[in-house]
Amino acid sequence: MMTDNIQIPFQHNQSAHCETGVTANLLSHYGLNISEAMVFGVGSGLFFGYFPFIRLNHLPLTAFRITTGGIMNRTVKRLGVQIKWEKFRNQQKAGDALDQKLEQQTPVGCRAGAYWLTYFPRRYRFHFNMHNLVVYGKNGNEYLISDPVIPDPVRCSGEVLMKARFAKGPLPPKGKLYYITGMPEQVDLPKAVIKGVAEVCRTMLKAPGPFLGIKGIRYLAGNVEKWPEKFGAKKAGLYLGQVIRMQEEIGTGGAGFRFIYAAFLQEAAGVLEDKRFLDLSSRMTQIGDRWRDFAVMASRMCKHRASESESYLAMSTILRECADYEASLYKDLRDAISVPPK
Repeated sequence: MMTDNIQIPFQHNQSAHCETGVTANLLSHYGLNISEAMVFGVGSGLFFGYFPFIRLNHLPLTAFRITTGGIMNRTVKRLGVQIKWEKFRNQQKAGDALDQKLEQQTPVGCRAGAYWLTYFPRRYRFHFNMHNLVVYGKNGNEYLISDPVIPDPVRCSGEVLMKARFAKGPLPPKGKLYYITGMPEQVDLPKAVIKGVAEVCRTMLKAPGPFLGIKGIRYLAGNVEKWPEKFGAKKAGLYLGQVIRMQEEIGTGGAGFRFIYAAFLQEAAGVLEDKRFLDLSSRMTQIGDRWRDFAVMASRMCKHRASESESYLAMSTILRECADYEASLYKDLRDAISVPPK
């Protein structure tokens, strides 16, 4: 008979992003102390894509990180960690499976629709069905949850959690849960770091087509420059506002992800015993600052508060600068993992 009073000793750490935070917290629970930034880097999270043919709320999609789930999957694979995923059609079976793992003292990661999680402040609740959290206990009808984007652990009723786990809409979570089933005896972290860096460099520098990587940033810059003439002021503002939302409000956005990657490069300097990565980290921070300059100018344009020097042309110039700076950095980063330090 299952008990309704279970509490696994799970360390909650707040993070900037749900997927990287959950991954770091789960790995740390099993003795592999790893930061969110290291997870992001080993999992090759950094990315750029501008997709005018994919619509989100009827506006083009801009992506600043790889697809949801990709960071976790790459990280555990490169570290030699075994993880099991389950999904369900039946809510009762989904609830029973969660309770069974908790009974076995296993913390469980869950996919959920963020909109239905009532512990989120109302202003932060939006329809995003790929949110990640960890359930680490149960008290009566309430589940104990470590949600890494929330400062402290929270409680959530079984009804609310079930509604979130079976949220409808794009990319429904379908009751998905996951948990670690095996840890390696030893982790080759330097090898994992190099693999993570190599994939980011390859994607950003060599991705085919005009929509991805450095070419994607330049493609966006060319589009931004043409929006006012092509669409008129009102529609151009909507397109620009969409880029800002994707950059600064959804997840940690363009600048935020660059700052996380800078933190990863700083840690990588120690892991690889290579001081060149400290300079690369500093350069990535400066790139993040320039992305933020773009967002600030864009927000003023959308609010009709722009100065005489601020325009769509000026914003496209900043984006081209970001593309140039990033291209130079990834080339040097590629060289750093190819040539041993002196």
